[in-house]
Amino acid sequence: MRVIPVPCLSDNYAYLVARDGAKEAFVVDPSESEPVLAALAREGLTLVAIVNTHHHHDHVGGNQELREKLGPLPVYAHKSDVGRVPEQTAQVEEDQRFSVAGLELRPLHVPGHTLGAVAYVVEDAVFTGDTLFVAGCGRLFEGTPAQMNESLAGKLGKLPPETRVYCGHEYTVSNLRFAAFAEPDNQAVVDKLEWAQAAREKGEGTVPSTIADELATNPFLRCERASIQKHFPAASVDETFAAVRRAKDSFR
Repeated sequence: MRVIPVPCLSDNYAYLVARDGAKEAFVVDPSESEPVLAALAREGLTLVAIVNTHHHHDHVGGNQELREKLGPLPVYAHKSDVGRVPEQTAQVEEDQRFSVAGLELRPLHVPGHTLGAVAYVVEDAVFTGDTLFVAGCGRLFEGTPAQMNESLAGKLGKLPPETRVYCGHEYTVSNLRFAAFAEPDNQAVVDKLEWAQAAREKGEGTVPSTIADELATNPFLRCERASIQKHFPAASVDETFAAVRRAKDSFR
């Protein structure tokens, strides 16, 4: 399987996904159309579907124009996002698998950032939108800390450790800076921050990560650890998660 990151807007990623050697592809979260169309032409691919992780405009802004230019492509999003995802034609639900471009997609409903957020497992990769970032997670615009903690630790964190993580934004350096603040004795965070800073200085992206890396470095997947809880003491893991999220919201 080929996964082609497509930088969009200021720090978003869309992704073109195709079977090895195949010409058909689907796109995950096209925030705008032009970079996606340029990548399709450059890679010699034909777009056959749009797959959205949630309804925010910086993930669905290209839906309408791609369909206007390329025809009535199917648009997949969670059943609760009908009316919020432009041009949506198909409603996805937890674990109701479907096939696009010769690849099987397994949706995981991961509320927290939004109530209709979905991550898609495809072979050895997962497309997480704004639920799981490299070393971070999305803000809680609609869900609760308990929902997001379950989405992260209860679902995404239980995927095979080698699973590649393709997220919706290039936030890695700032996320790792916060991770170093939240868990200052974590050498894996220090090492990954040094790597990420070097990559960005060279103009390179920091995706994909892996579930194994996230379990080692992402404070939002480590809220049950004593090394996090000693800095964010609380009566439960969900409350620790909430405290870490509040700290991240105000971190500069």
